[in-house]
Amino acid sequence: MKVTPLGVGDAFSALYYSTSLLLETETTRLLVDCPHPIRKILRESTHGRVDVGDIDAVVLTHLHADHASGLEGYAYFCHFALHKRAKLICSPDVLAALWPQHLRAGMGCLLRDGVAHEMAMGDYFDVTLLPPGGALTVGDVHLRARSTVHHVPTCALRCAGPAGSIGYSADTAFDEDLIAWLAEEDVIIHETNLGAHTPYEKLCALDPALTARMRLVHYPDHFDVESSAIACLRQGEPFVVRRRQAAA
Repeated sequence: MKVTPLGVGDAFSALYYSTSLLLETETTRLLVDCPHPIRKILRESTHGRVDVGDIDAVVLTHLHADHASGLEGYAYFCHFALHKRAKLICSPDVLAALWPQHLRAGMGCLLRDGVAHEMAMGDYFDVTLLPPGGALTVGDVHLRARSTVHHVPTCALRCAGPAGSIGYSADTAFDEDLIAWLAEEDVIIHETNLGAHTPYEKLCALDPALTARMRLVHYPDHFDVESSAIACLRQGEPFVVRRRQAAA
């Protein structure tokens, strides 16, 4: 599985795009979270190789703007330029709030020949639910979801392709049970930040055999990436995840 960090920053970053990931196998491309401006972000990180029309689905972890602010533009591009609905995967809690509290204000009305038409979620999106504790297969990628400890309903993800897999924490407070769940996969991509997030020091105190498989994202601008004891993902720098060798 090829993983491209499209952004590695937090909601306040002046250096990076907001954290989001592009996951690619030979047959499937998934976008994990969708900040604005998503087409520019994709173009810069993939050198124009991947655009919205190349994405099989957006997997949305939660509704904070640094993770979901690009959905309106993404869906409008699908609607007006590609003439299709955007495929979206999210939890039932995220879906319940997505249209009435996040998207309807900007997308609930379209003019056609000067006449206002009321629009609904289903006009723009083809939604598949992935509840916490659930599993779903998209193309050749198998997804699992688990709730995290955050301000709003949020799902961590395990994403397994034919030859490698990742566990992604999404936004969360420090949670050893969540980390153990993520550690079932080959590489753990974990957030670190201030406030209701995961302290870097807590992650550093974990078993070195575990942190050796960990990569950090969602770090604040002042975070010293160069001296970090845990490897950090760099914006626009893809890497390939391969299946770990089974222990003897």
